[in-house]
Amino acid sequence: MIYFGNEQIVELLHESPLTVGEIAERLGLRQPQASKHLRVLNQSGIVEVQAVANRRIYKLRPEPFKELDAWPESYRRMWEDRYDRLDDYLLRL
Repeated sequence: MIYFGNEQIVELLHESPLTVGEIAERLGLRQPQASKHLRVLNQSGIVEVQAVANRRIYKLRPEPFKELDAWPESYRRMWEDRYDRLDDYLLRL
């Protein structure tokens, strides 16, 4: 896998929770680089970390993705209402 940025880490974590070492290995990164990206994702609330013995396991938090999905939904409803009004108008013509 070619490494492009935090989005690749998000894609990996979408499949399953992983340790820093597993993420670094799959993306061809050094562990400090992976840790740096995971720290940013953790601080932004995208991932959460669970300490198990001496390992840190990262997984995605669902809440930010639910919020992201809800945002365009408000626009979908608005456009559906407008299309419904357009349909009504065209039927009257």
